[in-house]
Amino acid sequence: MKILTRYLAREIYFSVALVFAVLIALFSFMDLIQELNDVGAGNYHLKNVLLYVGLIIPTHIYELFPLAALIGTIFAVVQMASSSELMVYRSSGASAGQMVLAMLKIGIPLVVLCLVFGEIIAPPSDHLAQELSLKAKNANVLLKEFRSGVWAKDEHSFVNIKTVMPDTSLMNVSIYEFDDTYHLREITAAERAHYVSDDLWELQGVKQTRFDTQGAEVNNQDKLEWHSTLNPRLLNVLVLLPEKMSSWDLYQYIEHLSENHQKTARYEVAMWNKLVYPVAVLIMMLLALPFASHQRREGGVSGKIFSGIVLGLSFHFGGRLFSNLGSLNEWNPMLSATAISWVYLALALGLIWRMERR
Repeated sequence: MKILTRYLAREIYFSVALVFAVLIALFSFMDLIQELNDVGAGNYHLKNVLLYVGLIIPTHIYELFPLAALIGTIFAVVQMASSSELMVYRSSGASAGQMVLAMLKIGIPLVVLCLVFGEIIAPPSDHLAQELSLKAKNANVLLKEFRSGVWAKDEHSFVNIKTVMPDTSLMNVSIYEFDDTYHLREITAAERAHYVSDDLWELQGVKQTRFDTQGAEVNNQDKLEWHSTLNPRLLNVLVLLPEKMSSWDLYQYIEHLSENHQKTARYEVAMWNKLVYPVAVLIMMLLALPFASHQRREGGVSGKIFSGIVLGLSFHFGGRLFSNLGSLNEWNPMLSATAISWVYLALALGLIWRMERR
């Protein structure tokens, strides 16, 4: 059985790597075509496009892991079945349980690799890609994060934003406006800012301090219009979507929201998704095992791979459906995140049982 496991592992790893190469090349090409439309915006040139496409590859790898594991495993086992290699192993006494155990052992390194990409590599890489892209496209605006918040240069003004909310509204905004001789002319502090349209913001809870040769004049207002080149699209780079965050960051953010008595459903579902998503690699590999009962009248390798693509895509979109429904209806977060995995695990075990009965 150890010989079977080693040989099967070599075939599966090679097939999964091959599938990844094809899928990543396809997705990167589509990203390249899409980004080429923005070449010339600000300082966004071809080198920026290539860097952006390269930086979001880890995100694609993480998102495609279950699909690549499923297709790669199907390709490997069908190829072995068509050459009667698996039949020889089954005839020598390898049971379905032993095959499942071998598949689980082979899948563990892939699960670890998926976890590494999802928790360590993809989140910062994707964030950096979005930041570099938007800064290059908006070359007239400088944007930087510090402990004191976000600092931006907006023409003759420097803007400090303490918090960028998920809806891209701003909290605790300070605007320092300078004249042409770089002397401080005005300080505007606002409790909150909402984007209206056409680079127009509405400031709320405003306190303005103007400086002139006579001294300083303070003026308080409930609302004030603020024209700025900053816009929600540019600030989106500072707001990580829950699906793009690591599980540890999600846990910390959930604690923060709970302390402030805010809703956490969406973030809890995203955290559980992050935790169970690597396990989906094992489920997909188990789902591929019944394809080993290869019969030529049932279709060739291409037919099996097409079936695998359909199953993989249905798993991906089904998972998103359950997650969104769970967030909207405030279902149990763990159940919402794991429901599709339980369904496909039951399907995999049912097909394996049917294969053994035959």
